Amino acid sequence: MRKFLLGLFILCTTSVIWGQESQQEKLEKRKAEIQQEILDNQKLLNSVKKKEKSAVSVIILQNNKIKLKEKLIRTTEKQAKILGNDMYINQLKINKLNRELVVLKEDYAKMIVKSYKSRSEQSRAMFLLSSENFLQAYKRAQYMKQYTGYRKMQGEEIKSKTNELLGFNEKLNAQKIEKKKLLAENTKEKLSLEKEKKEQLRLVNSIKKDKKKITADIKKKQTESRAIDRQIDRLIREAIAEANRKAASENPNAPASAYTSARIVLTAEAKILADNFRANKGKLPWPVEKGFVSLGYGQQPHPVYPSLVINNSGVEITTEQGANARAVFEGEVTSVMVLSPVNKAVMLQHGDCFTVYQNLSNVYVTKGEKVKTKQSLGKIRTNGEGKTVLKFTISQNTTYNNPASWLYNM
Repeated sequence: MRKFLLGLFILCTTSVIWGQESQQEKLEKRKAEIQQEILDNQKLLNSVKKKEKSAVSVIILQNNKIKLKEKLIRTTEKQAKILGNDMYINQLKINKLNRELVVLKEDYAKMIVKSYKSRSEQSRAMFLLSSENFLQAYKRAQYMKQYTGYRKMQGEEIKSKTNELLGFNEKLNAQKIEKKKLLAENTKEKLSLEKEKKEQLRLVNSIKKDKKKITADIKKKQTESRAIDRQIDRLIREAIAEANRKAASENPNAPASAYTSARIVLTAEAKILADNFRANKGKLPWPVEKGFVSLGYGQQPHPVYPSLVINNSGVEITTEQGANARAVFEGEVTSVMVLSPVNKAVMLQHGDCFTVYQNLSNVYVTKGEKVKTKQSLGKIRTNGEGKTVLKFTISQNTTYNNPASWLYNM
């Protein structure tokens, strides 16, 4: 029973350590991604600052930088916590090994003393010769052999556990150094974060006098945005009607009423595509290679005046100049739109789901074309303020969804 419990303890602690090591690797990878995002954000920030045409653009970029630094601090804190747990488990193992070594060494010392007292060949011979019969002599010989073997085994076990103890001590020392390094990193990042927040406050205060201009600009953009949303809604309804007409022609025996709804009636092929699309919810790649969300989905407060609310049907992703929009999943181009003289858009259909990529200066695909995941759809336009922003929406039939719940790590 004791051996079983010991084995169970070792199995459990080993499983915990493996799990923690795997989590540490994931956190280290995520930390590297966040650090790269901070570098990319700083490049965009430097680019916008050179233009010096929009303090609001700088504030949005600065806001993202602050969020990334906060995320980096939280990730490092998670690493330190997991490392602390791992160190605690290793310390328990060290304590256990130390106790086992004390018992083993005491037992071994007793055997050595006993062996020393009966060390002469004469005493061993007398032990055998004093046997009452051959069977007893044989058993005594076997006992002496087993005793010698057991003593050797005890010595080897002491050596093995001593080496194991040395290994755990080395690992624990390395972990202490690593934890100290993580804590130092966090302290440095927290100081940097405070500096960024002070800079942000300075920027916000510098443009508060422009509230009327900003309010008027927001109203103008919201009017334009609603008009574009209505245009896209109309095109989605047309795509639904067209898909249902095709489905009806393939199934002439079905009642006509089944194909007149505001929802796509999926064919067998379209259902497979729709199911695959939904199965990848939360794992879809971003519609740009690099970038960050500069305006979220739904009701969003203005970065300077929180009382000014912006309604967004998708997400706006700021990226680098010259970047391309790319398909988040395989599908068919159902529409290539010219929304304004400087704003083109591409709509893809994925079964009964639609993704739309707005604010393109050039389009690389045509209506009816089948596209693959991550295929370039068009070049994203850079405006006069030096901002390169893609607006991205996802809808199931005509119901808009929050892209943050669909895209990986958003």
